Amino acid sequence: MSERKVFVTVGTTSFDNLISTILTPVVLQALNLRGYNYLSLQIGKSSLKPDCTPRYGIKHIEYFQLSSSIENYIQATDLVISHAGAGSILEALEAKKHLIVVTNELLMDNHQLELAQQLYEDKYLFYCTCDTLLNTIQTMELNKLKPFMSDGSKNIVNHLDRIMGFR
Repeated sequence: MSERKVFVTVGTTSFDNLISTILTPVVLQALNLRGYNYLSLQIGKSSLKPDCTPRYGIKHIEYFQLSSSIENYIQATDLVISHAGAGSILEALEAKKHLIVVTNELLMDNHQLELAQQLYEDKYLFYCTCDTLLNTIQTMELNKLKPFMSDGSKNIVNHLDRIMGFR
């Protein structure tokens, strides 16, 4: 069986709920049932120390906190599961990777949710919360996603500007 990799990123923040959710038995099993067997976690400023014991069909689990660039991790993966930060989203989409965006319900503003919703409606990604991540993994139809055509990210920048009230 070939290696099929999942890369999870929380950016430079702390999103412990996402990391904890990914490492639950049901989510690991669901990823494995979808053919994934390698998991890299970028945990940001978290104080968690994830258990990297292979289990539930995932043959390799690793983590790190921060990196000057996650480009190599994204390039080497088959599926990205990301927090809803615009930079992480754009990096994954521009690398033409399948993407699940997990919004953080604890954040006060909703611009991240609005961005994820718009890109979902445009068929570039799937989005969910930690509570619905398992269902998203189980039901996602990756072949329905469109490849992201980068035009300098002008459309996304314009959308962000509208959300933030700059236009």
